[in-house]
Amino acid sequence: MDIQAEVRLSTEELRDDIPFYTNTLKMRMDMIYPADDPTVAVFSGHGLRLRIEKNAPEGSGGIRILTDNPGEFAGGARQLTAPNGTNVEIAELNPPLVLPKVQHSFVVRRLADQAPWVIGRAGMHYRDLVPDRLGGAMIASHIRIPDGGPVPDMVHYHKVGFQLIFCVNGWVDVLYEDQGGLRRLNAGDCFIQPPEIRHRVCAASDDLQVIEIGVPADHVTEIDHEMALPTPHDRPDREWDGQRFVHNLAEGAAWGDFSLPGFECRDTTIATNTKDVAGVQVIRRGTGTPQWAQHDADIHFTFVMKGSMILQGEGRDPFALVAGDAFVIPPGMKTRYAEPSADIEFLEVTLPGAFETKVTDQ
Repeated sequence: MDIQAEVRLSTEELRDDIPFYTNTLKMRMDMIYPADDPTVAVFSGHGLRLRIEKNAPEGSGGIRILTDNPGEFAGGARQLTAPNGTNVEIAELNPPLVLPKVQHSFVVRRLADQAPWVIGRAGMHYRDLVPDRLGGAMIASHIRIPDGGPVPDMVHYHKVGFQLIFCVNGWVDVLYEDQGGLRRLNAGDCFIQPPEIRHRVCAASDDLQVIEIGVPADHVTEIDHEMALPTPHDRPDREWDGQRFVHNLAEGAAWGDFSLPGFECRDTTIATNTKDVAGVQVIRRGTGTPQWAQHDADIHFTFVMKGSMILQGEGRDPFALVAGDAFVIPPGMKTRYAEPSADIEFLEVTLPGAFETKVTDQ
């Protein structure tokens, strides 16, 4: 494709810039004029076209060059300054995913506290459920689309270690790479989006609400302009970084014993399909009396979907929780889910998927 756009940067003496852009940055000089006293030179390379112009009004600016081998580019320097003053950063084209160490904290986020909704990607509304993000280890978002219909989304993917989409209200239609045609997520259903699986949100009902969990908190979303969905092949057993796509349905799910007395749960198969990277369970009132307990999970997040309860924690004032509230319990902290209503139902997400819960005295 012909290049029909360029970035203009200013210089005071073009002759000093030519060897830097051609030799150090390995760019090609495509144009220079006037011949007797050059004031403009055009360089191209690394998918970029630069116009270096004497006394241009834009200033010297900055550029970022991405490469597979930054240690072998420009002598291994990561920060350079061109003679014209342009700041040059050399970065990895595909940097490895970094999972920050969890900074454990006890977090309670209540809907009644009116945390702000912000407009995010594709016009969706986001509410942050874990403001401190456990030191960057995870992000939990309450996402809604007030007005249903087509969603202005593009085929994209996320560079993550783990990502869950759990539908709390309404429905949403999504296309996924190698997973057949449209997948509809209804209330109580969930998706596991393995790292870098391509997908596109197509349509949603009025008042769609989902909980999205991402690890780490700051992760990149990239647009894939080449892939068309649905893909021609259905590959349900494909793995992405050892994880399989999961579409778990609430309808017809089996309920069984839960680790805490007084409750029962349904497993979403996510621990199995992520090889215990994470576990996701839906929990409701069962038989017995709720007891004090503690866990050893690195991340333990809960979102109340229905009903009410009192969250008691050692050394803390009790919290009265209702639908829309969320909390994080650090490992080793003693808590009790007291006075659960008959209709209580909450979502529990843990990393890793396999962890131990011990019933204990207060």
